[in-house]
Amino acid sequence: MTVTIRGVIPPVITAFNEKGNFNEQAQREIIRFLTPKVNGFYPVGTYGSGPLMTVEERKRVAEVIVDEVAGRVPVIVHVGAISTAQTIDLAKHAESIGADAVGAIPPYYYRYSQDELLDHFREIIKTVKIPVFAYNNPGLSNNPLSPALIKQLADEGLYGLKDSSFDLITFYNFLNIVDNPGFVHIAGTEAIGAAAVNAGAKGIISGLANVWPELMGELWEALNSDVGSRAGEIQLRVIQARSILKYAATLVVCYEVLKWRGVNAGFPRRPYSPLDERTKKKIRDAFKEMRLL
Repeated sequence: MTVTIRGVIPPVITAFNEKGNFNEQAQREIIRFLTPKVNGFYPVGTYGSGPLMTVEERKRVAEVIVDEVAGRVPVIVHVGAISTAQTIDLAKHAESIGADAVGAIPPYYYRYSQDELLDHFREIIKTVKIPVFAYNNPGLSNNPLSPALIKQLADEGLYGLKDSSFDLITFYNFLNIVDNPGFVHIAGTEAIGAAAVNAGAKGIISGLANVWPELMGELWEALNSDVGSRAGEIQLRVIQARSILKYAATLVVCYEVLKWRGVNAGFPRRPYSPLDERTKKKIRDAFKEMRLL
């Protein structure tokens, strides 16, 4: 199967109601708002509250998003879980509902050897026919993926890598070691977006794109034009907006900003809680100062 993964891809948040149940109507509203402004979706990962949901809940969220997107942009369903069995179950399901690709963080909480992680990802690759992305996020998985491991997996059919190490040197090491020209490197954060794309990244999975897809679109357009200085200016603006998102738990702030933008985004799931009024004002005032609101 051929799929083009390129551009700005939000790790889209999952909408819940006040009781913590999945809010399908709000989820569809989020997708309708974002789809014309982005180049794909990466649901049910960190921003998508994947680890806060049961396997069955994750499947339902993926079904709704794939259905609402309706093929207009690629959907890379995140299927990473705490065990290989759960990951495989989610990967099979994602393929069955028409997802364009799957991505997986290594099994988290426990520490595993590189050989054990190699076997884990081999199992995913051989199970599904759609493209598979490995998701390197050492801070959350407790299991960093080494460049040597990614090279081995690339030689065995891994389609691409989402790197959320937040370290440019690590990202460059992945770029250097994989000699397959079709391999898709994606920066897992907008924080290093400009430098990563200039070095060869095909896309940016951007949390900021959940709320300011237009700003990330400007960055992507500038990076694909001949005006390099313009991209640098926008990257600094992206960093400024990103820092405001971090005035509180980033995931929680996204729900509030989308509401300010007229999107019913629902609520975060506990143990996250909505923002207090003082924090809301601080964030709103900061985005107004940037002329984003």
